[in-house]
Amino acid sequence: MTNASRFRIPERLETERLVLRMFVEDDWRALHEYYSDAECMRYTFRRPQTEAGTWRAIAGMAGQWLLRGYGPYAVEDKSTKAVLGTVGLWYPLEWPEPEIKWALARRHWGRGYASEAARAVQRMAREHVPDLSPISLIDSGNAASIKLALAVGATLERELEFAGGPFHIYRHPMDTEKGTTE
Repeated sequence: MTNASRFRIPERLETERLVLRMFVEDDWRALHEYYSDAECMRYTFRRPQTEAGTWRAIAGMAGQWLLRGYGPYAVEDKSTKAVLGTVGLWYPLEWPEPEIKWALARRHWGRGYASEAARAVQRMAREHVPDLSPISLIDSGNAASIKLALAVGATLERELEFAGGPFHIYRHPMDTEKGTTE
């Protein structure tokens, strides 16, 4: 089976500073920095994850590729080869629609990595899965994630009750004239 027939999106993307690629088993070790950090988990899992919990989270994201034909990428720094986090298409069973997710270890916040990766995913989605109109489902209290959604051109569509609290749906631009080009 060729890659084109197995997955709906490329297995690898590159930006100026980043490589976005499919997960490999050892990625869970680097990503545990994110998943074990209480501040990083504040708006998602709501508690730090154990090593086993991190491994299951990575396995779930990797499984999206097989079940949906797309999934989140591991985000790797081109110069250091360090895994910084994950960004990409994500559509768990309980989500209202497919989303562009982002999750970077805290020491990588504020450097523009998440927006660089999210813009690459937006461009890729417009080209390879134009039938999707991805959202980002964000806890209404997560100011940093809301700021990032707005920075990459997503617009607030509505609020909904999700996972026991108020969440916002931000819709990503799929029109190349309205989408981000950076």
